[in-house]
Amino acid sequence: MSNEKYELATFAGGCFWCMVQPFDELPGIIKVVSGYTGGHKENPTYEEVCSHTTGHVEAVQITFDPNVFPYKKLLDIFWQQIDPTDPGGQFYDRGESYKTAIFYHSEEQRELAEQSKELLEKSGRFEKPIATEILPAKPFYPAEDYHQDYYKKNPFHYKRYRQASGRDEFIRKHWSDWDKEELKKRLTPMQYEVTQNNGTEPPFQNEYWDHKEEGIYVDIVSGKPLFSSLDKFDSGCGWPSFTKPLHQHEIVEKLDTSYGMIRTEVRSKTADSHLGHVFPDGPEPTGLRYCINSAALRFIPKDQLEQEGYGEYKKLFEDDQTE
Repeated sequence: MSNEKYELATFAGGCFWCMVQPFDELPGIIKVVSGYTGGHKENPTYEEVCSHTTGHVEAVQITFDPNVFPYKKLLDIFWQQIDPTDPGGQFYDRGESYKTAIFYHSEEQRELAEQSKELLEKSGRFEKPIATEILPAKPFYPAEDYHQDYYKKNPFHYKRYRQASGRDEFIRKHWSDWDKEELKKRLTPMQYEVTQNNGTEPPFQNEYWDHKEEGIYVDIVSGKPLFSSLDKFDSGCGWPSFTKPLHQHEIVEKLDTSYGMIRTEVRSKTADSHLGHVFPDGPEPTGLRYCINSAALRFIPKDQLEQEGYGEYKKLFEDDQTE
């Protein structure tokens, strides 16, 4: 595909370490670069930007294919990573360089950004007014190499930083607001027991343990994509098993010491649904087995992805067929 079909999106959401993973490795995302923008100094250093004297903010610039992953969906992801009501920084990080902003690269992007901001303001999700600015894009300067893909290079420190900063707790508080009574009406008793009460369905007596159709598996509560049939394998355990999630960012892993065992629980980040557990006895290349309850999932066949609102994931199966 020609590079002429790619577009740029630029978002400032506080510490740029935390703004890469939510966008990275999604269908249609070509690359995500951490850097500085919005200020007056050319080629600033990290220390200069942190001194709040350059006018720059930490930001990420995303090269994406709008035919696969539209700008509107990027905006949806952006809002769910930040505190848009804070004009003085983000969480633990304070000062001008940590302010939030959307930098638009076209009139269409400006209009979509304004519309998404207005919808968020009217949603009532936040009590305070939305402080995130929508500004024309300015020169973008990539940050130093050690800042690029920080979540991959330093995963332990990255996770500790996110948690300690208050970002993860803020996201859970404001974006995991599922009404329990509504869920009881919408979910089957088993789906509710598994996702809300950390239950476990019977092995070999669940919907997807031996399911072989191509498509993706989404969170039964939030609809967020979690796993792909391309990563599914028969582990013999009686529950659907996967070598990896579609997006690591949508998965939360927690220590589970229940029933006298030491295990790693797997939960969905957006809905905080209990999904299952992950074990280090899977096949290569990951060596992992994500053992997931069928009741926590909904399957979307590949030929229904577009009509169900997951059109960007068609590319996974098109690429698979051409290899």
